[in-house]
Amino acid sequence: MNWGDIPNWSGASVASLLQILKHIEPGTYEHCLRVGEYSKQLALYAGLNEYQQKVAETAGILHDIGKASIDLDILLKPSKLNAIEYEIIKSHSLASEDFIKPLSEVHQFFKDVQPAVRAHHEFINGTGYPDKMIGDEIPLVARIISVVDTYDAMSVTRTYRAGLTDDIIYAELKRCAGTQFDKQLATIFLNSHRFWRKARTNEETQNEVVKKVS
Repeated sequence: MNWGDIPNWSGASVASLLQILKHIEPGTYEHCLRVGEYSKQLALYAGLNEYQQKVAETAGILHDIGKASIDLDILLKPSKLNAIEYEIIKSHSLASEDFIKPLSEVHQFFKDVQPAVRAHHEFINGTGYPDKMIGDEIPLVARIISVVDTYDAMSVTRTYRAGLTDDIIYAELKRCAGTQFDKQLATIFLNSHRFWRKARTNEETQNEVVKKVS
């Protein structure tokens, strides 16, 4: 597929969804922008074509859009979640999918984005959610998002802990490669990340999102 398969209204649609999240929870909004950029970069280094890179970028941007529907007392809770709260948090991947469904019903591009958004918390060993997929059952773009989403989540300072160094995060990604993460994609990330970790700023990424692709 090529750039012609991406609707010229996709950027405006994604930007509209992002504005919802930005107003509700700016931290998650910024996380989504970074994950979108990182997903595009990992897709590039993994050898995906331009269309697939754009699918990865868009799915990364929208992967947590469903968190806009979660109570902020749970979403921003500084202490450990209880079992009920954790199940509510886990529902965000399905909620994110629901946000995208109206777009996927009118264009193939968003139909390709949707499965990756739903499955970005699936684990290679089948212990993830929501569908307990195993290995290659998990969409490739979802496996890409899983790696970079974890990197960003661990690198950012939270109210309950400081952001971790790259060396610590790299060690964790390596440890979980083949169980939580696609081993090949984790290896590509570990071998390439130093070349692109100074990615575009959130503002630059947001500006790119709102451009109409022709």
